[in-house]
Amino acid sequence: MTPRTKEQNEEIRLRRLAQIRKAAADVFLNKGPLLEIRDVAAQAGLGYGTVYHYYSNKGDLLYDLLWDAVERAGGWLEAPLEFPLEAPLEARLKVPLEVPRASASGETPADTGNLAAADSRSGSRGTAAAAELGPVAAAGVRLLQLWAEDHALYLLHKQASEDFASLPEARSALLSAAFRREVLAPFAALLETGRAADGAAASGGNAAEPPYRLQHAEMLLAALVGCASLSLRRGKLHEEARDIALFLKL
Repeated sequence: MTPRTKEQNEEIRLRRLAQIRKAAADVFLNKGPLLEIRDVAAQAGLGYGTVYHYYSNKGDLLYDLLWDAVERAGGWLEAPLEFPLEAPLEARLKVPLEVPRASASGETPADTGNLAAADSRSGSRGTAAAAELGPVAAAGVRLLQLWAEDHALYLLHKQASEDFASLPEARSALLSAAFRREVLAPFAALLETGRAADGAAASGGNAAEPPYRLQHAEMLLAALVGCASLSLRRGKLHEEARDIALFLKL
């Protein structure tokens, strides 16, 4: 049997880490700080020793899980609003999908003209939905639906709303600064853009000062976290995302 190469071993390691972090996020959603390494192992379908090899304590696991989520957290703001709200996760995070190609048997993919027409109709529905909701509400719905599919992202926002209080001060300070830079500041800019006209009309042209913009963004994200909790536990967040956005009057 040919030994694995260094690159293959690294690929296996990264895949295993992703598997463990995903399982940890799922377990944390239900058990919170009572999470144990054995719970993560059971959720991931791995042996306790395998998980312990990568993470000997849940503090390190949570810290890495949150950092991994921070690195992916800004994608929902960058995705164009014309994406249909039911689009797959890869589309909303701007991950390129594999281009259809002929199979080994010589079969060709479906007619590209029909696919383009279908994509056009789907995009039109998404554009209409985004226009109906407005840019802030559409972004809020997108974020809620991402939480339904990626519990680590929800956990990141939940921990941020609690100022990462469950982590040691040195770690919480680093995560808080990164979250403010990668998520909070861009979201505050979206709020300012989406509500510029309404805000100017209501205040006579006096826009909120920058510190208040960040505070408003922080409070709104915390409200989304609170409203999402029950729907997420019931497995209904994806379909109830729009109702939550309308309830909060985004």
